[in-house]
Amino acid sequence: MAMSCRYAAQSCARQLRAAPSFKSSAHMFRVSTTTRRYNSTDAAAPTNPKITEIVDQISRLTLLETADLVSSLKSKLNIPDMPIGGFAAAPAAAPAAVEEVDVAPAAAEKTLFTLKLEKFETASKAKVIKEIKGLLGLSLVDSKKFVESAPKMMKENVPKDDAEKIIATMKELGATVSMD
Repeated sequence: MAMSCRYAAQSCARQLRAAPSFKSSAHMFRVSTTTRRYNSTDAAAPTNPKITEIVDQISRLTLLETADLVSSLKSKLNIPDMPIGGFAAAPAAAPAAVEEVDVAPAAAEKTLFTLKLEKFETASKAKVIKEIKGLLGLSLVDSKKFVESAPKMMKENVPKDDAEKIIATMKELGATVSMD
């Protein structure tokens, strides 16, 4: 619950007057801040009394005790240590290289293709723009710019069945699409 600035100033002044030294006033200020912070989370507090008790106990732990708690939970629940920050991208790159080696033998029978709009008939430009708009989810203006900038790549990693359907549809509309 928020308190007014005037009330906060008055309570600080009372604490300063009542405290015999600066050190004890700082301690009182720290206590009142934590109490207020604790009270401000009452609305978001869990309703289960067991959970509330656990949260209260954890909130009273020191930093070292919290670190011990985290390591104990990780070992008990078999949670691996996760790298933080920029290091997270480095381990992810290693499995990608392994997958690439596995994909190399399968390159003989390619299942995913890239579609490229090569050219289109000027008379059917409007139909091609509408089809590109539907296929790629672009706005009408972006679809027009896309079609006018042909030859341009339309889609990547398209399964063979879908690629053949798209090529047939675009051919009926008067556009030439290549499959790589």
